[in-house]
Amino acid sequence: MARQPKPGNPEEIREKLVTLLADFKKKLSEGDLRKQVLELVPVNHLLRDLGSSLIVGEDTNSARNRILAYLQKYSGELVHGDELMVVAGISEYARRVRELRVQMGWPVLSGATLKTMSADDPSLLSSIGVTKASELKPDHYMLIKNEQDKEAAWRWNLANSIRKSNLSVRDKLLKFFRENVGNPVTGEELQYLAKNNKEWARRVRELRTEEGRPIVTRNTGNLELPVGVYMLEEDRQAPEHDRKIPDPTRAEVLERDKHTCQLCGWTHEQRNPSNPKAFLELHHIEHHAKGGKNSVENLITLCNVCHDQVHRKNTPPEELKKLIG
Repeated sequence: MARQPKPGNPEEIREKLVTLLADFKKKLSEGDLRKQVLELVPVNHLLRDLGSSLIVGEDTNSARNRILAYLQKYSGELVHGDELMVVAGISEYARRVRELRVQMGWPVLSGATLKTMSADDPSLLSSIGVTKASELKPDHYMLIKNEQDKEAAWRWNLANSIRKSNLSVRDKLLKFFRENVGNPVTGEELQYLAKNNKEWARRVRELRTEEGRPIVTRNTGNLELPVGVYMLEEDRQAPEHDRKIPDPTRAEVLERDKHTCQLCGWTHEQRNPSNPKAFLELHHIEHHAKGGKNSVENLITLCNVCHDQVHRKNTPPEELKKLIG
């Protein structure tokens, strides 16, 4: 059985390390390989002890809890796997990260998942402080929200069940979304569901743009969502003409309108299960069927209730233009 790290006083452990390394100079000159290796065994043990001793606090005796404490301290930041190996004091840190994600519901994304997402949504890079996607490595990790999700284990079991089906990647994703309407799901869950197929992020975009499914992220309509999280706001499809609005245009309109319904002032922060207002949509001021363009100037942000109302009343374009100045 592998030796478990023994956290202690960091300074005392450091002093022992210094002594052992000083004595190792003699072993190097002797040239006996076996003795050299055996001399480094306690050095390796002490290094693990020292790393695991850096995390101080209640309930940090296990490697998993030390990893969690470290991720929580740097929530929202990219952390390298080598850092987790140091504080965990073990080499199998990746398994502990998976336990935190799957069994305990901590939303930890890997660098591989973030890289796949950024290929479909380049604006993601700036939001996590990265210049180029090539900077993201598989052994990077990010705790995207410092909050445990009690339902994560259920979602992972559901994803595992759907993953085994013969459905296409896009249909698997849609089934998973429809089972989680109104609830956030992470890119890590979607990547697992798609059997790590790197096209999964593109398939999510197709569900939104080609099928008109109201799937949003922080960058495409819901500022309350953390980076790396998706949500199917309602189990329905948007009218075909609304599906052709390019994502950059959609994002610009939402930012211009401050992610607020321009008719009633509703925002996602006012979401309430008893209120029919549940999400924001874009409305063509000059109807698309009459030649209205998918341009920032011809679009306005409305909540789903006001959007239906504007269509029923056939609100004149002039009135809508006044709402956005």
